[in-house]
Amino acid sequence: MRYAKAILSTLLTIILIYALSRSWGTVPAFGPLLSPFVGFWQNAEPANDADEEITINGTSAPVTVIFDDLAIPHVFAQNDRDAYFAQGYLTARDRLWQMEFQTHAAAGRVSEIVGDRALELDRYNRRLGMGFGAERAVKAMMADPRSRESLEAYTAGVNAYIDQLKPAQYPLEYKLLGYAPEPWQPIKCAYFLKYMSGVLALGADDLNMSNVLKKYGLAVTTDLFPDYPFREDPIVPAGTKWDFKPINIPAVPASVLPNGKPLAMRWPEHDPTIGSNNWAVGPQKSATGYPILANDPHLSLSLPSIWYQIQLVTPTLNVYGASMPGSPGVIIGFNRQIAWGVTNVGADVLDFYQIKFKDASKREYWHDNKWKPITRRLEVIKAKGKPDIIDTVLYTHHGPIMYEENEKPYAKNVPVGYAARWIAHEASNDFLTYYLLDRAKNHADYRKALSFYSAPAQNFVFADVAKDIAISPNGRFPLKWKNQGKFLLDGTNPAHDWQGWVPAEQNPHVKNPPRGFVSSANQFSTDPTYPYYLNWQFASAERGIRINQRLTAMQNATPDSLRMLQNDNLNLRAKNALPIFLPYLRTNGLTAEQAKALDIVKKWTYTNDVGEVGATIFTEWMQQYMEHVWKDDFPSNDQNTFRFPSFDRTLLLAEKEPNARWFDNVTTATTETLGDMLTQSFRSAVDSLTRQHGPIGKAWQWGNHKATRISHLARLDALSALNVQIGGGANIVNATSERNGPSWRMVVALGPQPKAYGVYPGGQSGNPGSPHYLNMLETWRTGQLNELLFLQTAQDKHPRIKRKMVLK
Repeated sequence: MRYAKAILSTLLTIILIYALSRSWGTVPAFGPLLSPFVGFWQNAEPANDADEEITINGTSAPVTVIFDDLAIPHVFAQNDRDAYFAQGYLTARDRLWQMEFQTHAAAGRVSEIVGDRALELDRYNRRLGMGFGAERAVKAMMADPRSRESLEAYTAGVNAYIDQLKPAQYPLEYKLLGYAPEPWQPIKCAYFLKYMSGVLALGADDLNMSNVLKKYGLAVTTDLFPDYPFREDPIVPAGTKWDFKPINIPAVPASVLPNGKPLAMRWPEHDPTIGSNNWAVGPQKSATGYPILANDPHLSLSLPSIWYQIQLVTPTLNVYGASMPGSPGVIIGFNRQIAWGVTNVGADVLDFYQIKFKDASKREYWHDNKWKPITRRLEVIKAKGKPDIIDTVLYTHHGPIMYEENEKPYAKNVPVGYAARWIAHEASNDFLTYYLLDRAKNHADYRKALSFYSAPAQNFVFADVAKDIAISPNGRFPLKWKNQGKFLLDGTNPAHDWQGWVPAEQNPHVKNPPRGFVSSANQFSTDPTYPYYLNWQFASAERGIRINQRLTAMQNATPDSLRMLQNDNLNLRAKNALPIFLPYLRTNGLTAEQAKALDIVKKWTYTNDVGEVGATIFTEWMQQYMEHVWKDDFPSNDQNTFRFPSFDRTLLLAEKEPNARWFDNVTTATTETLGDMLTQSFRSAVDSLTRQHGPIGKAWQWGNHKATRISHLARLDALSALNVQIGGGANIVNATSERNGPSWRMVVALGPQPKAYGVYPGGQSGNPGSPHYLNMLETWRTGQLNELLFLQTAQDKHPRIKRKMVLK
């Protein structure tokens, strides 16, 4: 019996070892993950203050790296190539999995990691033309010797780190998902830039607006969806004179819609909390007599952070700031002479063209009164545990036809039979802009750097030690007729094509305005006098108006003044709307809980601080109110999709036309009024919050209701920061919502010696087992900033310096 038990035990052990040592379909092998020799135990990373010397192939001279107390590397190299090599090596050391996962996603290769459950996501990104655009971009980057050297050196540095890795040293996520790193290539840097273009420049309402136009006609559409908002404070101050003679602008064609019935589409709408703020105050408003610049880009909050802090010092540059894992150089930062930052423009650079095929073979399409050949691009998708999938994508001169008839679009309904014309398909060397900014000394250098930039269009704010400040909504803007792209376009009509480009030197720009500051918050770039069409809609005006109010009043500004403005939680939307709405809200018939909620709203001081209940009630109320007012007039279903008019337009309706027909719910027998809409939606909001949180209490506080989470990129809760208690919200300067917010806050005070401060939510390391994975989160959450240690030599002494690494 003992022998039988021993044999059975041995057999079960062998079976268990076998089962744990192999993958089962898309499920990775758990044996290596649990192994004490190569498993997750090996990813525990103790604090390290010891100096080290690493012998490695790839540098032409020793590189010294100084690490401060936040594990931020300060790279001192004897030439530029070695600096970018070291940046690639160090970034991979801290963020390798993040770099590879994000570029796999952009390339449509997630199925290789997780199996065919990601197949439609991969198909979507490939059909969007991510690969097509990346291939064209990397050719442009490699054609310039400056960007080529930088990309090749960065790539070599990444690969030098990968080559020395043993399986026990793989980042945790590789072990969890059961795969290994692959060599880096320059095209992955291009993929990362296309990934960011997707994040920032893919909003489109073309079909929704076409359906509005078809249903209500031009007069109603123009009235409810105006081309310029009623409340606005543009980036380039209103009344600024343009110092150029415009080139000829295309005429509006007779027909602005394609023939035929559009198909249902629900393209991802732009999230108002993905935007950003930046501004610079001039010397007349600064306590130091020099400009001070601030930037806080609002993006999806993720772990690891989308940013990676670094300082690069060579004979040609000394630059510090936030880089992006996957791209060399500094994207937002400062050097001894200048500082700069970016926010998203939101230009209309994605249009859809209805395509007419010659026949079922789909080898030719009709354009400009002739049949033109279709180009076929074969996309080979490798899915873990499955045979390769060959996906054929049809390309016109507009771009790829994302979905053909009888194909089911990914996740949301995208237009079937339409070609996507997207700025990210264009060949461009956007990296060169940052290469030149890293080395810029003055305003002229800044303007030259911007001339190379294409996408995603950004509002580049600038300040320098010569006491100049400037801002430019900058990118490669298509030359269009007014409202071209507000609706779907006719792919057969050459008048609907993009007609060239707005000259780079005629992009909006202002330098040293009389008001003493420049700023942007994703609002309209200019007043209506700017001759070129950039878009018909931008972010809501509240953030920009609030920033400009505070900057106008600000005197003797310090870095702390700008830090506190970054954390401003005033809800200007509520301050504007509640005095108009509250008189219409009827109190008779309210339940005790609804009456209590109304009393809270009336006493609320319009701040979206963590402990405020009024912010929760107002936010939920306004969401319900917009649904109550517009859902009956713009009902979306499988046959047609619409969008609602903006809150700005809806508020003006209540203020100026309280008896407008739009307040009546056409699906009921009675005729509703503005008061009915406000009262019904308020009751619904309170009842909804009661179902979510119970009776009014602590759970209703804004921080608890909003429950900001900073998710790990693989959506692993155990590696995420959940229910982060922080104020702010959509359309607030501190634009921190449930999933998005200030991904990097920076303030730079220029002068003989620049002083800079910054933080992002997370830490420098992407390793959850590192003490530097989340060590900056509390600083970020409480609205504080860390001083950015701007070293001048590798021999500098400072109490925050912790250790030194030499790459030989």
